[in-house]
Amino acid sequence: QVRLVESGGGMVQAGGSLRLSCAASGRTVSTIAMAWFRQAPGKEREFAAAITWSGDRTWYAESVKGRFTISKDHAKNLVYLQMNNLKREDTAAYYCAARSSLGKVADARDYEDWGQGAQVTVAS
Repeated sequence: QVRLVESGGGMVQAGGSLRLSCAASGRTVSTIAMAWFRQAPGKEREFAAAITWSGDRTWYAESVKGRFTISKDHAKNLVYLQMNNLKREDTAAYYCAARSSLGKVADARDYEDWGQGAQVTVAS
């Protein structure tokens, strides 16, 4: 099992920036990719971004492409989500997830381990 702990959420004005961090510990040796998902009130959880454990490949949802950047600090086992030009519709709880099997990178069902979530609120 991989333990994931998110940090860095908060409230920001539209157009502002935030950076989320996800600290991974435990059985990370089996991890092949990490991702950020988000869930707004009354909506289903949706994919935001993903990165391979080696950090050599990334994926983004169309809604965040060009504004969000996912990255990884290999030495510290940290995954970041840099969010720029935030919009009200980015308001959601953001979850870090880890997977050890192949599958669709944007499918939440293929991720075995999840963090507790970090709230991001964008005010207009």
